[in-house]
Amino acid sequence: MTLRGTKIVTFLAVLVMASTGLAFGSLTGAPNAATAHAEVAGRVVVIGVPGLMWSDIDREKTPALWGLTAGGSAAGLSVRTTRVNTCPTDGWLTLSAGQRSRLPNGNCALPAAPILPGQPSPTGPPPAGGAVAPGWPAIKSDNADTNYHAQIGLLGDAVQTAGGCTMAVGPGAVFGVGNGGGRVDRYVTTPDRVTAADWARCPLAAVDVDDLFRAYIDAGVDIEGEQEPLTERRRAAAAAAADRRVGQVMTGIPDGTTVLLAGLSDVSVDPHLRVAIAQTKGSGGQYRPGYMTSSATRQDGLVTLTDLTATTLKTLGLRQPKEAVGSVWRSQPSSVPTQERVEALEDEDVAAQAIRAVQTSFYWVLFATQLVLYGIAAIALRRLGGDRASRARILGGTRVIALLGGAATGASFLAGLLPWWRAENATAILICTVLGFAGLLTGVALAGPWRRSAFAPGLVITLVTALVLALDVMTGSNLQLNTLMGYTALVAGRFYGFGNQAFSLFAVASILTAAWLTEYPLRAGRKTLALGIVAAIGAFAVAVDGLPAWGSDFGGVLAMVPAFAMLGLMVTGRRVSPLKLALFCLAGAALVLFISYLNSRSANPTHLGRFWQDLANGDAWGVVVRKFNAMLNSLGYWPFTLPLAAAIGFLFFVLARPTRWRVSLLQRAYEHSVTMRPALLCALTVGVIGMLVNDSGVVILSVAFSLSTPLMLAAGVRSLEIDLWNEDSEPPAPSGSAAESTEQQSAERR
Repeated sequence: MTLRGTKIVTFLAVLVMASTGLAFGSLTGAPNAATAHAEVAGRVVVIGVPGLMWSDIDREKTPALWGLTAGGSAAGLSVRTTRVNTCPTDGWLTLSAGQRSRLPNGNCALPAAPILPGQPSPTGPPPAGGAVAPGWPAIKSDNADTNYHAQIGLLGDAVQTAGGCTMAVGPGAVFGVGNGGGRVDRYVTTPDRVTAADWARCPLAAVDVDDLFRAYIDAGVDIEGEQEPLTERRRAAAAAAADRRVGQVMTGIPDGTTVLLAGLSDVSVDPHLRVAIAQTKGSGGQYRPGYMTSSATRQDGLVTLTDLTATTLKTLGLRQPKEAVGSVWRSQPSSVPTQERVEALEDEDVAAQAIRAVQTSFYWVLFATQLVLYGIAAIALRRLGGDRASRARILGGTRVIALLGGAATGASFLAGLLPWWRAENATAILICTVLGFAGLLTGVALAGPWRRSAFAPGLVITLVTALVLALDVMTGSNLQLNTLMGYTALVAGRFYGFGNQAFSLFAVASILTAAWLTEYPLRAGRKTLALGIVAAIGAFAVAVDGLPAWGSDFGGVLAMVPAFAMLGLMVTGRRVSPLKLALFCLAGAALVLFISYLNSRSANPTHLGRFWQDLANGDAWGVVVRKFNAMLNSLGYWPFTLPLAAAIGFLFFVLARPTRWRVSLLQRAYEHSVTMRPALLCALTVGVIGMLVNDSGVVILSVAFSLSTPLMLAAGVRSLEIDLWNEDSEPPAPSGSAAESTEQQSAERR
C-alpha cells in the first residue's frame, strides 16, 4: 500500500514539476509596473465609421481613407460584442467601457440624438456646450448585470479624472466618450462644424461618421423583415460620403494628433471584419506604414474593438483600468504597397466568411458520412462476406474508411496551409483539401511495416495530429484561425492558443499517442519505461496546452493532468479509484492556478493571469459562473442531457469490460493491444472532464469521439482481419511450442 502510494506521488511530482519547469521558462516577464498618470499627455481623435470594410477603400473613390492607410498602420477589426451582429451604439458603448457592451433593447438603428443644454434630462442638465447620452442610467445598469460587467463611461471618466475634457461629434460619439453620467464637455453635430479651437480644446475627441450605416437604414427591409440589399453603386456612394467627412477631420485636427479609425459595427445580421487604421498626423508617431496587431489577438493584421479603448488610454498617457480588457494596437512596419495591404486585409474577411458558411455543418457531414459507410460495410459483411476473401476485402475497406475518418480531424487544420477560400467554389475546394490531407495521412499510416499492426496506424495518425497542433500553437496559432475545428475572428471567442475544439483534439491525440507508444516497452516487461513515456508526453502536452505563450488554455490543464495521471497508473497495472482521480484533479487545479499566478505578474497578462487577479480581488466567482452557465447551455435541455449522461456512463462500462457486454469488435482490439483499454478510457475521461470545465461543453466530448471512435474501430477491424488470417494458418505443433505460439501471436499483433 505504501509502495503504491509512493509511486502515485512520484508520478504526479514528475508530471507537475516538468510542466512547472517549462512554465518558469515561458511565464517570466517584467512585473506590471504601470503607474497612474496625473495628467493627459497626448491627443487622440477616434473616428467611428460603422460598417466600413476594406473592400470599401479605393485610391480614387475614397482618397482620405486611402491616405490614412498609406501613411499609417492597418488591420482587420473584429467588432463582436454581446450579440452575433454588433449595432453602432453597441460599438460606441464598447469603446466607452473597454469591454463588450450593448444597448439594452437591442434596437439596431442609428444612435439616438443626445440631450442638449436646455432640454430636460433625467440625470441633470447637460454641461454648457456639451451633451448627455439619452437612457444612460438604464444602459449602465443593464451592462453592469451582463456576464461581462461592463463599466460604461470608463473612458470618459479616465480622461476627466486626469484633468482633460471630451468632445463628441455626432450622436454616436456621445455614447463613446461620455463619462459615468453620460456627459461630454463639448458636442458638435457634424465634422464640418468643428472649429480649430474645438479640435485644440480637448485631448480626446470622437467622431461619428454614419453615412454607410445610414444608407442601409434608408434601404429598409422587406416584408419578412430582412435587410434589403444595397447595390454596389449606392454602397460606393455612401463610402465616398464617409470619406469626405474623414477628410474634414484630417484637415482640421492639429499636427501630432493620433487618429484611430474603426469600422466599429456591422450593418446587417451577417458579421464581418471591419477596418482599423491608426496614424499620427504630421511627422513621427508610433504608427508607421504597415500592419497592426495586439496582444489580444497575436495575429498579424488583426485587432479587436475592445483594443480601441486600451489604445486610446495608452496614447493619452493614462493607466488602463483592469475593467478595460483590451490590448494596445501595435504597429508592424511593412514595405508592402498600400494596394497589397488593402487586398490582404480584405482577404481576411473573405476567409472568415467562407469558413463561417461551412463550419457548423462540418461535424454533421463528418459523422453522418462515416455512419453511412460503416452501415454499408456491416450490411456487406452480413450479405456478401460468406467467404474469407470477400470478408477480408470488406474489413480492409472498412479499416481504410475508419482511418480516413480519424485523419480528417487533423487534416481540417492542415487545410489552412492552402488559400482555399479564394476559389470560386470555396466550399467544394475546402472539402477536397481536407480529403486530400486526410488521404495523405492515411496513406502514411498504411505505408510502412506498422500497417500490419492493430494499433500502429492509429498511432501514426494521432502522433501527426498532436505534433501539427502543438507546433502550430508554438509558432503563432496560424492554423487555428478560420479553420473547421478552430476559431474565427467573427465569433471572437479566441484569437490565439487552443480553442476548445482544438484542445479536445490535441488532448485525445496526445493521450492515444502516449498510450500506444507504451505498447512496445510493456510487451518487453519494462513498466518503468512505459511510465516515463507517459510522464514525458503528458508534461509536454500540458505545457503546450497551458502555457500562456502557447496554448493558453485554462480548462485544458484541469482535464489533461488527471487523464495522463490515470493513464500512467493503468499502463503499469495500477487500479484507479475515485479518490485517486479526485487527487489528480486537485493536482491539475493547483498547476493551472500556479501558471495563472505567474502570468498575472507579467507585463501583459492573458486571461489566465486576469483570472488570478480576479481571484485575488474576489471577482473570480463571476467568471466561473459564466463559464459554467455556458457549459450548461451547450447541453441544450434535460431530455437531451440525461440520455447523454447515461450514454457516457454506459460507454465507460463497455470500455472497461467489453466481454460482459458482448462487444466483440472492442474485445478483439483489447486482445491485440494491451494498451487499447487504458487509451480509450483515458481519452473518454479527458473528454468528459473537458466538457465539465469548459464553456463549449458537449462540443468538447463530440470532438473527442470524432478522433477516438474511428481509430478504435480501425483497430477492432484490423483485429478481426488478423483473426481471419489465423483461421487459415497452420495449427500449432502439439507439444513443445507454447513459447513459439506466443511469439507468433505477438508478431501478428504488431
